[in-house]
Amino acid sequence: MNLRHRAIRCAAEVPARRPEPRPRSTLALAALLLVTVTHATAGDEIEEFWEYDNPAASEQRFRAALGSDGNDRDLELQTQIARTYSLRRRFDEAHRLLDQIQPALPTSSARVRSRYLLERGRTLRSAGDKAAAESLFRQAYDVALGAGEIGLAVDAAHMLALVTPAEAAAAWTDTGISLARSSGDAKARALLPALLNNHAWNLHDAGRFDDALPVFIEAESAWRATGKQPQGRIATWSVARCLRSLGRYHEALTLQRTLEAEWSAGGGSDGYVFEEIAEILDALGRPAEARPYYARAARELGKDPSFVRDEPARLQRLIDRGGR
Repeated sequence: MNLRHRAIRCAAEVPARRPEPRPRSTLALAALLLVTVTHATAGDEIEEFWEYDNPAASEQRFRAALGSDGNDRDLELQTQIARTYSLRRRFDEAHRLLDQIQPALPTSSARVRSRYLLERGRTLRSAGDKAAAESLFRQAYDVALGAGEIGLAVDAAHMLALVTPAEAAAAWTDTGISLARSSGDAKARALLPALLNNHAWNLHDAGRFDDALPVFIEAESAWRATGKQPQGRIATWSVARCLRSLGRYHEALTLQRTLEAEWSAGGGSDGYVFEEIAEILDALGRPAEARPYYARAARELGKDPSFVRDEPARLQRLIDRGGR
């Protein structure tokens, strides 16, 4: 589930926001003795071509780079072109391109093979086939880890956490964090903020709010350090949401008010922020102040087709409370 009801389109572009806490068991992470290998290859710059909110522009960058540095790199670039199709829900095109890559895999590098497995898995997951995706993500993890491609192994662990049951998901998240923290791999380190966010939500879902809060704060610091928005604001929203779970309503409200001001200063707004402000004001016994925020949340979130489709009861609740 996604607390803010925002799809996790790649490994980690936008931190998750979940609707309501649900019970999750904890699973101890087995000790891993790993030798961290730092890679500096031409493929590393592939990450710089990505603009996840604009897959069409990303596709053009990948296509422009084709033919510049050997067959393996071209194959790797093509896996990312397939990913741009998947992000646009053009699943048949993504699979066709991956089918074209598949015959070259036996003589390709581990990096290409793990990229291929990741993107085939992501395409299947986005189309709703989590079971098939899980098998591919496991293969990607094994291939990447065995070759010392730590960034891709962390990516696979992160994806496995999105397609496995709760206990296994928590374990995969912990595995990804452990790998990323011990690695100098740029891709692995870049995934750490999202992994921390997921770990925090695992703790939160288990009702371990006191344990979750410092992890949320660490994730917020990591996202803010990247300078990326809206990721930084969503991470702050998650801290405030945990504070509400702890009954620390005034602190939570201060953070959400700050976010409201940040969005407004940038000429935007966030329906999830309005929703949280309303919930906090209600919890503080201030329903008259909460009412317009419920209404604003309903208006903003009602513009999101996926929210309307997947959260009809939640949307109706916002509408009802906004009209009290």
